[in-house]
This record gives sequence, structure tokens and C-alpha cells, in this order.
Amino acid sequence: MKQTRKLLGVDTGGTFTDFVLLDGDQLTIHKVLSTAHAPEEAIIQGITELGLLDEPLNIVHGSTVATNAVLEGKGVRTAFITNVGLGDMLTIGRQTREHLYEWHPAPITPPVPRELCLETGGRLGADGAVVEGLSNAELAQLKKEIERLKPEAVAINLLFSFIDDRFEKAIEAIISDNIFVSRSSKILPEYREYERGITTWLNAWVGPLVKAYLQRLSDGLAHAKISVMQSAGGTIDIALAGDEAVNMLLSGPAGGLAGARYTAAASGQQKLLSFDMGGTSTDVAMLNSRPDEELTLTNNGKIGRYPVAVPMVDMHTIGAGGGSIAYLDAGGLLQVGPESAGAHPGPACYGKGGTAATVTDANLVLGRLQADVFLGGKMQLDIDAARTAVETIASSLNLSIEATAQGIIEIANEHMAQALRVISVQQGHDPRDFTLVSFGGAGGLHVCALAEKLGMTRALVPIHGGVLSALGMLTVPRARQLSRTLNKPLHSLSDSQITAPLERLKKQGIEALLLEGLNKIDITIRASLDLCYQGQSSTLNIPWKTSKNSISDAISHFHQIHESRYGHRLDCEIVLVNVRVGLRGPMPLMKLSPSLNNNPSNSTTLVYINGSVTSTEIISRNSLHNDRTIEGPILITETVSTNFVNTGWHCKRDNTGNLILERDKIKRFNRGE
Repeated sequence: MKQTRKLLGVDTGGTFTDFVLLDGDQLTIHKVLSTAHAPEEAIIQGITELGLLDEPLNIVHGSTVATNAVLEGKGVRTAFITNVGLGDMLTIGRQTREHLYEWHPAPITPPVPRELCLETGGRLGADGAVVEGLSNAELAQLKKEIERLKPEAVAINLLFSFIDDRFEKAIEAIISDNIFVSRSSKILPEYREYERGITTWLNAWVGPLVKAYLQRLSDGLAHAKISVMQSAGGTIDIALAGDEAVNMLLSGPAGGLAGARYTAAASGQQKLLSFDMGGTSTDVAMLNSRPDEELTLTNNGKIGRYPVAVPMVDMHTIGAGGGSIAYLDAGGLLQVGPESAGAHPGPACYGKGGTAATVTDANLVLGRLQADVFLGGKMQLDIDAARTAVETIASSLNLSIEATAQGIIEIANEHMAQALRVISVQQGHDPRDFTLVSFGGAGGLHVCALAEKLGMTRALVPIHGGVLSALGMLTVPRARQLSRTLNKPLHSLSDSQITAPLERLKKQGIEALLLEGLNKIDITIRASLDLCYQGQSSTLNIPWKTSKNSISDAISHFHQIHESRYGHRLDCEIVLVNVRVGLRGPMPLMKLSPSLNNNPSNSTTLVYINGSVTSTEIISRNSLHNDRTIEGPILITETVSTNFVNTGWHCKRDNTGNLILERDKIKRFNRGE
């Protein structure tokens, strides 16, 4: 009898690796400490502990291997090939300053050492005409140079190769099969040679690391079919993911946003601000859970100091997490992050050798974390070690341990609140019109404080919020995001001149998804155009629908969106910069099924709140009956996280298992209420 494959979502984070198993309608969750040196070890450990090592599984995996390699500067030796005279392209970049008024910025190490930058012929003009050919002698010289340099990877980025890729393909053909090759006309066939070059180089720089890791994971889980989460919110087969490593830079966070949309939609919440607080960082985003809305994507993302022009979920990331280290700066002021204690040694309270005070230690000192119920009681926290770590700072500040811990929390909260303002207030949106969705292992401890800082009165803590990125990976389809630059005045084009390149992209995407086992009838396709006014450097993405008035409809839509976003419209030429096609398979079906414990073992504890100690009830999330309202302050514990409902808030669990938090009625004078 054929075994049914169980579905497992796996998210590798900086501190923990999370697992969500879907077996029929039954969800099982699990966590283990991450193994940064070899992430597959933690995954295999968790699957073994779940008793699934030899069972047939469908695994959807979100990985931080590519992200960490970029942030830590640990890519492989990579040669960069471009046209004659452009060898310094990646070093010069856009010549923008990180700090505008810093007159003497510290020198920045070039992405590629000069000796690894190779220049050759094969130059095209903006119209696609050959300006300089590529001879066999030049190819032979390139091959000789590559053999001398002995790189592990090669990035190829020739001018205007998105129009005609023959010269890039000719270079690729002379490179040895044991060298990883990243070609810009395949990775990002769009204009802007610097962004295209950096993206292509990043893909080559970390590609061998990602490919080797995915191969080790695949070898260790021979019974499993594995797909990998991509930054744009879809999945790709593991055998193909390594060649497109740059598309995995926001792999885990994309799963979190998918999970936030899915769980919030189940509770009828639509306009959302999300924050995902893990052990190392916090990711914030704005999204909508309406069925006709997809995750908002951007082509202006950034990882570390590098622009990444491939589509990825639109979010803002800061170095603030449970493991963020507190310290005194040169002026004696208390600071928190961005450096993190990670999983090893981790916060002091983990008892693994860490001595620095972290946000997690501060929450434990304040009573908001309970030492004996962390990870469902599987990991005992050391309260004495936490107090000792915080006391080191407290003594220098001449404050009590509790007051110092409160200060650590306040600073971390302000960092996260400012990140939320960046994606809301600074984009012209009032946070008070949104519901704050918190997830990640540490999110539930800070949700009320952040909502208060932003004047928000509604919050949602999803079911299994501590592992929501892994849960979200079970809700996303196989997908592709494809694009090509046209860069022509829109009025000069006919419908057929627009639909022809779109049809080629559709065909390419459909063929790729069919190879992954999808049926053509199940593939949903969305075509769109990147438009801008003549002379603008940024674009707006407008849906494209073939009709009698396709172009005029696109123009009208662009004017409306531009006026809504920037407050004005212009009477000037509109340029079609890129055509895009998004393809996705059917959405996986999953039912949220909260469990209920009718025999709860509730207790009380002392929690430090606003400068005083308060007796606070501790209640298990599984003991909450649907629609029963409870008043803060209260601690709500679960296996993978703890939620702190502050004074002035009330909470209830709905029939999906989500916690709905509402702030007691307050006067908001500036809105006349």
C-alpha cells in the first residue's frame, strides 16, 4: 500500500530551527537549537526527534545559508567578467554615501578584488547592436585567465545582455564544469548594469555554499521530497534552488509573511502591520490578507550593503531579537544590538557559556519568561545567570537589576517601533488603521508595548506564532517570478509588442513549473508592467490585462497609483521599463485546528511592570476557551513562545486558535474620539 507523504515546514533561524508537521488535519510543532556551522544537522536532529527520519515526507524549507554568507562576508572566491573599461563597476556602484554628512567615511572593501575582475569584448549598445565583438582569441585568453585565478565561481555581466545574451552564453561555454557560473542574462535580464552586476555576483559568491548545503540536506533526507522557499514567496525544487541562491536571501522571512497573511485572514483581519521577532533580528512589513491580494514584492531590496534587484517580499529588517546583546557605549549609555548572542553560546540564561545580557535575559529577570516552561519545559532557563549578566550593566549604571532589565526592553522596543514607523508612517499610512500581527519566538512578549508606542488598539498573535515562518511555508505554492527590460516609451508600443515578450516569459515559467510536476490547468498567471514618467529612476508596477483598451487602461491606472503614492501626477511621457510575469501553482490546503486542554494547571507569578512588582496569572494558551475574554496583565504560555498581555489590554482566543488583543478604550484626541 502506497504511503501518504506528510508535509513538513522547516525554518532555519539564527537561534532556533522550527518544524511544523501537517499530518492530515493534525499539526505538530517542534523546535531545536540551530547549528550554524552545518544547518542540516539541526534539521536532521529535529526530524529524528519527531520520529520521521525514515518516513516519506514533503518538506518545504526556508534557509538562512545564503543570507548569513552575505552578511558575514563569507562567500567563495569569485571572478567577475564584464566589458572592457567596466572592471570597477561593482566598486564604484552608485557613489552614494551611507551617512550623507560624513565627510571622511571609512574605506569600503570592494565586493570583488581588482585581480578577480576580468574585462573582455562582446559589448552591445542600448539598441542591441554590436559595438564590440567577442573573438575566439578573447575567449581563449579569458579561459586562460580563469584557469590561472582558480575561482570557485564566476559571475558574467555584460552591457545590455538582457537584449541579446549570445556573448554571455559564449563565455559561459568556455568555463570548466566544476566552476559555478552565474550569468546576468539568466539571473536578472533587466537594465541597470550595477544592480544587475551585484545581483549576479551575489548569486555566484554564495551559490556554491548554498548548493553544497542543499546537496548535504538532500543526501541526509533521502526519503523526502524537498522544495525551498524563495524570497518572493513561492517555492522551487531543491535541485534547482542552488543555481538561484540569490532568490533565497529572504527565504525564512517570506514564509513568516505568508503565515501572517494566512492566519490573519482566518480571523477576518485584513490591514496588517507584522513584526517577526526571532533570536537574532526583527522583520517588519505591511500586508493585506484579502484573497485577491498577494504579498507585496520589491525589486529594490537590500541585504547588508548590497542592493538585490530580484523580486523579494517588501520588508524592513533590524538587528533586534531575543538574543540582542545589551552593553554600555563609549559615553556610558545603554545600547541594545545589533550584535546577537545567537544559538551558541546564546543568552546567559541558556546556560551554554554566554555571559552578556540579552533581551531574553531581561525578559526572564522581569518575570515575563518562566524558567521552567520554556519550550514546553524541555529547556530549563537559568535565572541566576540572567540576573548576573544584567547586574554587570546595572552596577555601572547605579540602577537595580530590574530597572536595568526594563531599560533593555524599552530600548529594544523603541528600535522595533521605529522600524514599524519606517514601513507605515514614512509611507503615508496611519498605524492606528492596522492590526499589529506579532510572531517569532519573542514576538508575543513585546506586542502590547509596540502597539502602544504606535497608538494602535488591535493586535493578533497567530496560532503557533513562535513557528509561524515554518507554518507559512505550508501555505505557499510552487512559483516563478520572471522579467525582462524593454525601456521604451509606452505610446510607441502596440499591444502585440507588449504581449509578445510577456508570452515568452509565460512559456518559460510554465515549462519550469511543469517540470516540477504541476498541471498547466492549475497554474495562475499574473502579467504586469513597470512604468515611470520619463526621467524618473523608480517605477510603479501596474497589472496588465489584455483588452481593447489595454494600453490606455495601464496609463490611467499608473496616473492614479502615482497620485495616490506621491500626491501628484505629471503630464509627460510614460516609459515601459520592464515586463513581468508571476506564475504560481495551486495554494496548499490547511486547516487551523487549535487544541483545548480542559484541565489547565494555571498559577501566578510576580512580574515587574512599569517600575513595580505585580502578581500576574499564568495561563496555558490551550486552556483558553473560544471567546472567553481575559484581562491583562497576564502571561499566556505555549510550547514555542510566551505572550505577555499588558495592563490595559484584554484578550480572547477565536475559533481558529488566534489570540485577538484589544486595548481598553482610550481617548485619541488628535482624531477627535
